[in-house]
Amino acid sequence: MSEQRIKTAITALQWTLGVVILIEAILFLMPAARHDFASTQMPETVRQILGWGEIIGALLLLIPQTVARGAWFLVGLFAFAIIIHLLHGAYNVGNLVIYSAAAWAIAAEKPSARPVA
Repeated sequence: MSEQRIKTAITALQWTLGVVILIEAILFLMPAARHDFASTQMPETVRQILGWGEIIGALLLLIPQTVARGAWFLVGLFAFAIIIHLLHGAYNVGNLVIYSAAAWAIAAEKPSARPVA
């Protein structure tokens, strides 16, 4: 695969992941999701941290200068979410694993920000 095709594919993945995570996070923070989350017996704070964290990560992913930071931030956040799910007996983490792999691929491909001199 040519270098240009790889860059195009990673950029498409970046925007797809960013928009999907942003929409999912907003829906997760909506009042209607509070009832479903309450059944997990976890504090409301966990829902707020995960939801707002995903929004911040998705926005960073969509800003060209902060793509790598946003992707690594999302990898960490998804790992945290996977651990929370598994500790509470919720083994349906397939989507989170796929999101993590996509964020990792984006982070690995995009150059990190250069240090300020």
